[in-house]
Amino acid sequence: MSCRLKKIPLRKVQSTKSASDNREVRKVPVPSHRLTPLKEHWLKVYTPVVEHLRLDIRFNVKSRNVEIRNPVLDDEVGSQHLQKAADFVKAFVYGFEVEDALALIRLDNLFVESFEVKDVKTLKGDHLSRAIGRLAGKGGRTKFTIENVTKTRIVLADSKIHILGSFQNIQVAMRAICNLILGSPPSKVYGQLQQLSKSKVL
Repeated sequence: MSCRLKKIPLRKVQSTKSASDNREVRKVPVPSHRLTPLKEHWLKVYTPVVEHLRLDIRFNVKSRNVEIRNPVLDDEVGSQHLQKAADFVKAFVYGFEVEDALALIRLDNLFVESFEVKDVKTLKGDHLSRAIGRLAGKGGRTKFTIENVTKTRIVLADSKIHILGSFQNIQVAMRAICNLILGSPPSKVYGQLQQLSKSKVL
């Protein structure tokens, strides 16, 4: 990893071990393909956690974990912030843009739902590739349409799918994605989404 990740110190870190051992810590593992994006966007990830949530954060180069710590012992508000920070970092690790992931810190009713194509239908080889192609669409058009209509953000990572949004909107987006995986033509899925938007379900 770059020295840039190591140079940014933990906020209010106590030098004594006993003081830090009892503090609540969350660790978010970072896969190898997300190390470079993390390095490039580290300041954008670091700043809201430290300045807005008032937590300590660092990247552990040896274990390849982002470690987030509550600097205050037995602090309920800090514990809630710790969960928000962990969700924010996880969303970035999944592949969401930092700006989209930040919504998890700013808003309380947002979640990230993850599942795999094989959870919907067992597909292999070319069949799996075609299903993923249907989800993305030409130039990403299908994915963007689902995102815009359902007010969600979607990341397609190989056969894994991550959706960020409110609970209700995630369910609608998942239904559309499952229909595409099962073989429904995009035009039919668009029509169903338009009906939902007109009926003000979303």
